[in-house]
Amino acid sequence: MKLGYTIIYVPDVAKSLTFFEQAFGLSRRFLHESGDYGELQTGETTLAFASLGLGKSNMPNGFVAACESEKPLGFEIALVTPVVAEAHQNALLAGAAEIRPPEAKPWGQVVSYVRCPDGTVVEICSPANG
Repeated sequence: MKLGYTIIYVPDVAKSLTFFEQAFGLSRRFLHESGDYGELQTGETTLAFASLGLGKSNMPNGFVAACESEKPLGFEIALVTPVVAEAHQNALLAGAAEIRPPEAKPWGQVVSYVRCPDGTVVEICSPANG
């Protein structure tokens, strides 16, 4: 067993893909012609976005959409970069809301948190030492 996909249900798949491209420099792998599903190039594990409508069809009893929650949901996506402060600023310029500015942690990482326009929480962090 291995982690293959992280799929986030969002109101507008194309807008989320574009935001992640602009804010974090990720590349679009594809957007389905229906507009209901798209993926980014992120390495071995795929980061994907699916429409709220697709999420509702997959989970007929409902779910909490990150974009509809006043508070961030209890999960995050962590993106690793050696230039956390620059990446954090790029995310803010692209439209993210700051949760926590870059901060050096006792174990040596620099970490920040932003909330994307679609409600997704992203931790921007330097590589872990060791």
